[in-house]
Amino acid sequence: MKKQVILGGLLLCSLITYGKSFEIISLGSNGGVIDGNLSAYLLREEKEENYIALDGGTIVPGIEKALMKGNLKVKNQDSQWSDTGYIYREKIKGYLISHGHLDHIAGMVISSTEDTKKNIYGSKNTIEVLVNSVFNWKLWPNFGDKGEGFKLNQYKYIETNSEDFLPIENTNYRVKSYPLSHSGDESTMFLVENSGNYIAYYGDVGPDKVEKSNKLEETFKVLGPLIEKKKLKGIMIEVSYDNSRPDNLLFGHLTPNWLQKEMEVLSKYSGGEKNLEGLNIIITHIKPSLKKDENFKEKIKVELQENNNYKINYFIPDQGDKIILK
Repeated sequence: MKKQVILGGLLLCSLITYGKSFEIISLGSNGGVIDGNLSAYLLREEKEENYIALDGGTIVPGIEKALMKGNLKVKNQDSQWSDTGYIYREKIKGYLISHGHLDHIAGMVISSTEDTKKNIYGSKNTIEVLVNSVFNWKLWPNFGDKGEGFKLNQYKYIETNSEDFLPIENTNYRVKSYPLSHSGDESTMFLVENSGNYIAYYGDVGPDKVEKSNKLEETFKVLGPLIEKKKLKGIMIEVSYDNSRPDNLLFGHLTPNWLQKEMEVLSKYSGGEKNLEGLNIIITHIKPSLKKDENFKEKIKVELQENNNYKINYFIPDQGDKIILK
């Protein structure tokens, strides 16, 4: 059966529904340029109370926006904290950080002085960046359990990998991670599992052809069979620029045209292009423009639909929006 989803009064698409549902709250949807709305999303099973955070570019302002929109709600909380503080401190149970760039960690870092004990999950490379360059008493106090100086031990680092699903503490989720190529740096795709259902979250990633890499294709080999078996609820992946952006200025990011080309690769591992019909893809990390009368988000939305040969369901959420994937 199909269910229509409306975000901020705008009908975006319809969903093919099956099995349990994932709820996603956009705490920050932009890919840099303007602070206060940077890459971060909350994820939970719809009927659960606790969330995990996918990246941490913006945390507290995103919670406030979602509360204002009515997409985050607190029931009968009896504590000294505001609703924003209660969700931030008590209901986010861990961070999955795709890489150490500022637009993916700034909110987590800035707000850490008011946070509670949590785990930070990430690749070996990501954790090394956080340990050596962020929580090091030079850029910020060491809230971690590793690294230089006195360790405040608020955050415990958990290294993820592509071999084993690791449990995410205080949730019903498990996670694997896969490396991505991001203009000479390494980013991550997290595959999150709950009761045999999956969602894939991509950090920043460039096209394999431009990056001279096969890492994106390697993730498609993992996702393809899940799509064929109708186990993958959705993919969260970036489209930073519109189609006018030249390849030599992508800096490890995607455009609508490049995403469509990569979907052709994904179809090869999904049992054919028919199996991509109705696939839910949430677009992340659109970079805002500071030019007059230029709305990149609207332009990218149009460009995605112009070449949507596979009839994919595209979501482009704003900060504070909620998406339910069934």
